Amino acid sequence: MSIRFSNTVNLIVMALVLALLAGVTHVKADPVDQYQPVAGRQVITQNLPQVTEVRLRDSNRAIGELFAGEELVGYTYQSLDFVQTPAYSGKPLNIQVLMNTDGEILKTRVIHHSEPILLVGIPEYKLHDFTDQYTGLKADQRVTVGGNTNERKVAVDGLSGATVTVMVVNEVIMRTAHRVGVELGLVEDAGVKRPPIAAVNNEQFQQANWQQLTDDGSIRRLLLTRGQVDDSFKGTDAEGVEAAAPDQREDALIDLYTAYLDAPTIGRNLLGESQYEWLNSLLKEGEHAIAVMASGSYSFKGSGYVRGGIFDRIQIRQFGDTFNFRDLDFYRLSDVYSEGMPEFSEMAIFIIRQQYNFDPGTPWTLELTVKRQTGPLDSKFQVFPLEYQLPEQYYTRADVVVSQEEWLETQPMWVQVWYQKQFQIVVLGAGILVLLFVLFFQDWLVKRPNLTRWIRHGFLTYTLFFIGWYALGQLSIVNVLTFVHSFMSGFSWQTFLIDPIMFILWAVVAGIVLLWGRAVYCGWLCPFGALQELLNEIARKLKIPQYNVPFAVHERLWAIKYIILLVLFGVSLESMAMAERLAEIEPFKTSITLHFARTWPFVLYAVVLLVINLFTRKVYCRYLCPLGAALALPTKLRVFDWLKRRKECGTPCRLCEKECEVQAIHPDGTINFMECHYCLDCQVTYFDDNKCPPLIVKHRGKRRGQNSPGRPEQIPVVEVK
Repeated sequence: MSIRFSNTVNLIVMALVLALLAGVTHVKADPVDQYQPVAGRQVITQNLPQVTEVRLRDSNRAIGELFAGEELVGYTYQSLDFVQTPAYSGKPLNIQVLMNTDGEILKTRVIHHSEPILLVGIPEYKLHDFTDQYTGLKADQRVTVGGNTNERKVAVDGLSGATVTVMVVNEVIMRTAHRVGVELGLVEDAGVKRPPIAAVNNEQFQQANWQQLTDDGSIRRLLLTRGQVDDSFKGTDAEGVEAAAPDQREDALIDLYTAYLDAPTIGRNLLGESQYEWLNSLLKEGEHAIAVMASGSYSFKGSGYVRGGIFDRIQIRQFGDTFNFRDLDFYRLSDVYSEGMPEFSEMAIFIIRQQYNFDPGTPWTLELTVKRQTGPLDSKFQVFPLEYQLPEQYYTRADVVVSQEEWLETQPMWVQVWYQKQFQIVVLGAGILVLLFVLFFQDWLVKRPNLTRWIRHGFLTYTLFFIGWYALGQLSIVNVLTFVHSFMSGFSWQTFLIDPIMFILWAVVAGIVLLWGRAVYCGWLCPFGALQELLNEIARKLKIPQYNVPFAVHERLWAIKYIILLVLFGVSLESMAMAERLAEIEPFKTSITLHFARTWPFVLYAVVLLVINLFTRKVYCRYLCPLGAALALPTKLRVFDWLKRRKECGTPCRLCEKECEVQAIHPDGTINFMECHYCLDCQVTYFDDNKCPPLIVKHRGKRRGQNSPGRPEQIPVVEVK
């Protein structure tokens, strides 16, 4: 017992000593080390070694101020604190950005990502070479991946094999740099882009009374009771100041109206002909006039304009900008001619001057300020808005001319990617239409063996060179795992739309699997499958001997790919990153996406599979491919069974079984659609009068006038679909 107690005491003492050392270490730590995480600290120390301290801003602690002694030399932040744009993996990247005090980017570095192409594939240094291109760029510049640099944009070089990923990196860097730069006051905020200024229709006039003008919105009203205003000051120092008695709470503090006078139907009906003409002669180009009328105990004019020349109780707000009126902008409105107008205690015309770039067709607000005095020099204010929108019949607006580049800038990133890949999308769409033609007219096509062979070999070449090596449209089991996990962690279409080629292929494959099963994708649309089949065709032309696995062994080897699929799925539940690494069982990334530009173990593995394929067709597809296994599982639910068979298939005829190059036909003559690659070879034989034994016997019998099923050398013909 004493030994156990002694050991316990020793452990406690050691823990206390370690905690004390940790505390001392923390106290003496370099101020730069306070900035987390470790990768972020390294970016700072390696690129700005003069920095001695990082101070987090009080206004936004996601931004660190970099000090060399007491001199502010720049700022740093991590993108994940500002945007969470999902990348190709469906997860956001985290990028450390250093910026100087002039709003220029000093350094950018990806410190965390989950991109499969970068985890095991493209070397990490290539991603860092890509982000180094942002050094020296201003936070408010427009940057695109690819293209040419001009006066409107800066183009940076992309990263082959990771186009979508670097486009996300570009958006994250520049969006966050602009946002932080605006917050720090280093760059200007572009703000809301204004439409062309509306032009008032000066020729349109219609007689209207007060009621008609208020009904159609030409005149707008703001009624404030004393109770409403008292309630607005609750919770402030002005609560209770000048408060209305209970029986006065419903009394109007101010009943305020406003109208835009430049429109003839409004201006002439309110002012009369002579006063409207006088106002028009007064206004200069770009100036506008509004009428403000009110009754009640509160004056919208106040007395400030008498002392200081500024009307401090009303102002106009439009596009986020505000502007006040001075005494020179004010004219007394004495005569109003509109029939049915109520009586007002004060009326005025205010001129909106040219410098404000006022747009009469865009909504604007007349803001009324109510002040309550809380002390000799202290006051509290409340602002009450009166919204105004000129009826559309009174103005016209030129169509907004937006350039293609400007339109793209306003679109989500996936739209920009789709737009940039129009050529690939069109060519892929054309290829899919050709494939659908083959499927729907296969019975007509297979009766022409030479044409079928040329179309098939041509399509496989298209699949390998265009879909695979050019458009990088090689599907992977990683895509399946990502799709499944997206439903478990929050599905987002944006994750999948970001790569149009992959999205279109997956949409097509989903439809194909439900209609025809796995066979069509594996036999026609898989670039690595196309590479294997074309190489095997060349091997056959060169008379390289071919070997088939005995069927008993062959059907047991099928199980390997399903076991691999289950292992990858199970690992992904614990760690998606580990599952992506184990998914290197697929040689797709090496041979298709990266064009064999990888380290030798990956290249050797892919080459070995291709060499084996020279002797036995598609060994990888048949026995190892987890993607094929995943697509095979729903194949039993397929709608169509368009591959025809006869009663004689398997017994006694076994020609198609021997000819099937992936051994998807059982000895009994049935086709295993979970293993079939839809090459159509069996269908060519099925319709060939000179090759299919039942058809040969049938035609011989017709020529001899004999077709008795009792003769042993003849095979009776019975078609089974």
